Amino acid sequence: MELVVTDLAVARGGVPVLEGVSFTVAGGEALVLRGPNGIGKTTLLRTVAGLQPPLAGRVGLDREAMAYAGHSDGIKATLSVRENLTFWADVFATDRVPAALAAFELEGLADRHAGNLSAGQKRRLGLARMVVTGRPVWVLDEPTVSLDVDAVAMFAGAVRAHLAGGGMALLATHIELGLEEARVLNLAPFRARAPEPDDFDGAFL
Repeated sequence: MELVVTDLAVARGGVPVLEGVSFTVAGGEALVLRGPNGIGKTTLLRTVAGLQPPLAGRVGLDREAMAYAGHSDGIKATLSVRENLTFWADVFATDRVPAALAAFELEGLADRHAGNLSAGQKRRLGLARMVVTGRPVWVLDEPTVSLDVDAVAMFAGAVRAHLAGGGMALLATHIELGLEEARVLNLAPFRARAPEPDDFDGAFL
């Protein structure tokens, strides 16, 4: 299994932001997307994950193979840490709650309500959901927001374990994760071309 993206063009708010994006991520590989704020990293990730349609191009892997983590932690404040993960385990029909708790060192917080966690602990819980899904492709948008240095290393360890099991990871991040094996794709060359004045000749005739 591999994630193949071919000549993808994406838009934000109806305005094209990236075009001609192509890459392949095979089992056991991670690809980090880089580029300045506003270039379209989030839009690209959401398109790859099947959350919005592309303007053009193709994503050559079914969205059911992917798990997406965006800026929101995706947790229920009134449920405990364990109950949050159990909810997602039921959704994805897996038994990976213990593995998720261990991967992000949440065992000692398992019975605490998510609403009483710190920002960093909430982020760890949200990322632990990826382990619970059991899906081979992790699509992650700025996953280390609110994480301290130790938690970033913890996250990198979870990604590395996922890759070792044949999984794939597609990430957008501005920080170094310590994943030396990850490839980097700079999105700047794929910025959508701004319309030229000639593009509008006769548009209002």
